Amino acid sequence: METKVKTANGRWRNFIIFLSVLGPGIITANVDNDAGGIATYSVAGAHFGFALIWTIIPIIFALVVIQEMCSRMGAVTGKGLSDLIRENFGARVTFYVMVALLLTNLGNVMAEFAGVAASLEIFGLPKYYTVPVSALIVWLIVLKGDSKAVEKVFLTACLFYVAYVISGFLANPSWKEVGYELVTPEFKLTTPYLYMTIGLVGTTIAPWMQFYQQAAVVEKGIDAKVYRHARWDVFIGCAMAGVVVFFIMVACAATLFKAGIKINTAADAALALKPLAGKYCSWLFAFGLFNASLFAASVLPLSTAFYVCEGLGWEAGVNKTFKEAPEFYSLYTALIVIGAAVVLIPKFPLFFIMVFSQVVNGVLLPFILIFMLVLINKKELMGEFTNSRVWNAVTIVTSLVMILLTIGMIVTFF
Repeated sequence: METKVKTANGRWRNFIIFLSVLGPGIITANVDNDAGGIATYSVAGAHFGFALIWTIIPIIFALVVIQEMCSRMGAVTGKGLSDLIRENFGARVTFYVMVALLLTNLGNVMAEFAGVAASLEIFGLPKYYTVPVSALIVWLIVLKGDSKAVEKVFLTACLFYVAYVISGFLANPSWKEVGYELVTPEFKLTTPYLYMTIGLVGTTIAPWMQFYQQAAVVEKGIDAKVYRHARWDVFIGCAMAGVVVFFIMVACAATLFKAGIKINTAADAALALKPLAGKYCSWLFAFGLFNASLFAASVLPLSTAFYVCEGLGWEAGVNKTFKEAPEFYSLYTALIVIGAAVVLIPKFPLFFIMVFSQVVNGVLLPFILIFMLVLINKKELMGEFTNSRVWNAVTIVTSLVMILLTIGMIVTFF
């Protein structure tokens, strides 16, 4: 009887610890299903049908491995990825990495506000009102809240991704066909196919995620003692993200591809779904786009401010005041203002930026993974928490595949 009580107490204690470390993994993985991501998944489903759906399995597996590595490095070292790169590779290398990521993320932030505008225009609300109001809300969430309050808002936003799961079922796909395509890889050496595949990887495993994940683990105070519980936060977050990706592609492939409808944005997908799958499917898709866009418009500028300030040795953190971290909050504010303002420019090529920024993410990913591999295998840095051979192999293969896909895309283009 006493043994059973101890076992029950141990399980309850583990569950409490898990709840205390919950957040960084789930938020990071799910916020990546943002406006650019949803646009990329929607176009992949609408233009290629189920032909690319098999990529979800290897991409999500690689995502689990990579995000777990970041979480582990943050817990063991107590430092963000930018900090570690600066300390181990020097200020010059860090500067170039920060500039590349800053420019890429600026495009991503523009895409988020474009998603806000497009989703609410479906409900008859003009962007000249909705974008400034959304930008103000996003800014206030972080500026006025501490890290715990901000994390609760972000975790709540994750719940609304269920809208895409429901949309997928309302699209009434042939599940037999979906199952077959999911486990039957199809590969084409054409520029559009390679471009879209790189975009799918780049939007699901975006370089900013590694920096934000590690920074969030450090700010939350997760250390090596409770790390095994934090791993489940990563696993659950990645699984949730994979489910959302799957149902977005299924919804668009089962309806738009079958009807021969080409789209340019996620908002196009929401509108096109109405006559094919019903108004509820269309509305849920549009609502999901708004939630994802607003959610990511909060996290992306935040992650960018985190890693740039860390890399350059400036103070950073939501728990700090504007006086304590002026560069952090100034950069966060500037990204929101620029991202929102650009969306209001007539005829600005937002869709091109939305998808192209995801492709750039995929091209940059191998460089970040190389830094991570070197850092996480340093005994003096990680001690007993260095990578296993399997984790090293997955990361190396992911890097090589992305390099080969990029080369293939360039060769087939010319």
